[in-house]
Amino acid sequence: MNTTTAPRIDQIAQAWGVLHEALGLAGPIKNEAHYLRLTEFAESLADTLPDNANEPLWGLVSLIGERIAEYEKRIHPLPDVPPHELFRELMLEWGLNQSDFPEVGTQSVISEILSGKRTLNLRQVKALAKRFAVPMEMFV
Repeated sequence: MNTTTAPRIDQIAQAWGVLHEALGLAGPIKNEAHYLRLTEFAESLADTLPDNANEPLWGLVSLIGERIAEYEKRIHPLPDVPPHELFRELMLEWGLNQSDFPEVGTQSVISEILSGKRTLNLRQVKALAKRFAVPMEMFV
């Protein structure tokens, strides 16, 4: 091994050990408390960073975000429901009717979507995800 890289590897290994000890990043999120700790840390860190993609700490935020997404997918998987049925269920939950979605389309368009005769396009998926505060992936 090249001796000029050894101290750098040692420094990185030591820093990773400290980071893992503080946040538990070397493996998947273990439980809800770990999830909440990482979520809070990532949000706090992101709030302090400049809006500059070249800032190296955005990589740490991204790594934590991947761990969080992995945990959410494992613990709270998205329902395996066809998009039109999910749309119908959310409408019922929220007490909405077809005329409440002008951003998606006319009542006849909404009716065709709900019956499964028409699929949602990207614009409609974005509008529904925003309206119901859910990931766009739920409607795909």
